Amino acid sequence: MAEGRIPGAQLCSEQFGSGAARGCLAAADGSLQWEVSGWRWWGFSGPFTAKPQGRGGGAGGTPGTASPRLSGLMAVFLPQGFPDSVSADYLPYQLWDSVQAFASSLSGSLATHAVLLGIGVGNAKASVSAATATWLVKDSTGMLGRIIFAWWKGSKLDCNAKQWRLFADILNDVAMFLEIMAPIYPVFFTMTVCTSNLAKCIVSVAGGATRAALTMHQARRNNMADVSAKDSSQETLVNLAGLLVSLLMLPLVSACPSFSLGCFFFLTALHIYANYRAVRALVLETLNEGRLRLVLKHFLQRGEVLGPTSANQTEPLWTGFWPSLSLSLGVPLHRLISSVFELQQLAEGHQEPYLLRWDQSQKQVQVVLSQMAGPETILRAATHGLVLEALQGDGPLPRELEELRNRVRAGPEKESWVIVRETHRVLDRLFPEFLRGLQGAGWKTEKHQLEVDEWRATWLLSPEKKIL
Repeated sequence: MAEGRIPGAQLCSEQFGSGAARGCLAAADGSLQWEVSGWRWWGFSGPFTAKPQGRGGGAGGTPGTASPRLSGLMAVFLPQGFPDSVSADYLPYQLWDSVQAFASSLSGSLATHAVLLGIGVGNAKASVSAATATWLVKDSTGMLGRIIFAWWKGSKLDCNAKQWRLFADILNDVAMFLEIMAPIYPVFFTMTVCTSNLAKCIVSVAGGATRAALTMHQARRNNMADVSAKDSSQETLVNLAGLLVSLLMLPLVSACPSFSLGCFFFLTALHIYANYRAVRALVLETLNEGRLRLVLKHFLQRGEVLGPTSANQTEPLWTGFWPSLSLSLGVPLHRLISSVFELQQLAEGHQEPYLLRWDQSQKQVQVVLSQMAGPETILRAATHGLVLEALQGDGPLPRELEELRNRVRAGPEKESWVIVRETHRVLDRLFPEFLRGLQGAGWKTEKHQLEVDEWRATWLLSPEKKIL
């Protein structure tokens, strides 16, 4: 034994990720004994001995370096460093996502069976050329729909990723229902399958884009590729299980259309429920319009800032597409003014690098952003617009805003610009406190998921602006 080394004394320790650390003891013969108390599940009951290795690499490796079977399975299907390398909501989301993928796989098998039946598979009188033409028309319709939808809504998918994710899966169920019903009405078969494929292509765009946005949220160690790859592995495993179950299910349902339809409705209900639970499990730390509205309302009424967990649990998922206020950020300046007087009126009292116009009757707020507007400026502009919305609503407000609400209800709509100027002064006091509350509650204010257009402007009639 080396001089000064005490047998049984801990020499060093190691740990994998966030797991429990294990120590290394010195044995009397100079070998190492690693503690393995955390591995008793796999048959280890005490310390094991590791013999020193020679320079040539002889004398075998340490048994403790071999991963247990569970660790090997986790390495195949979970990102490296799990759970520290992903967000806290990763596991519940992925579990419910796997349930919905399994239900969708079985429903897809029923839909595919119906489509093949409709184009004439198994029917001696069916024409191959007619079936091919139907298939080509169906695919081309979907391709065009994919391009148009990506152009129309592509830039908006990040802002409401949870809502669009849920929308995509519900639309997928509608598409599969159309495929199942298509053979029942042969006259409309081609039109029905084309509509179904159009919906499925929209689903692929919305689902793929929102999945990418959620992967960005889940990846916490610059490991987007790993998180995405393991998600693909999990989905492949679930689809393989769905394929095996489908092989057993299809012979049972093919002879009874009513039973097939009953199975489809059951699987659809499971699919929608699992999707809702998966999306509800997400805790996004960036603010979009819906989450900002919830947090600001709570702050104005109670003086407290909701944390990401509470806000995400109450964020509307079904009605998130139709807010009560039309808030437009980054609109062109020429849309708001047509004269020097209107520019002067719009710029009066605006010390922040944005201009805001409020249309009370249309419940519309339009914001022109300066070239100097940063993320916090955009966040303040959105907060400003939602404060104006609160003036038209009910519920308690701070004293200054309550007085402005009374003026809004009593005064003419043509004086909206006066209310906008007054709310600027109120926000000069409230917004710094609100911003500190957001940061203290765990929100990431250096970025946001607000929908902002690309227009920017400069104006000479405003005073020196702040840069946030």
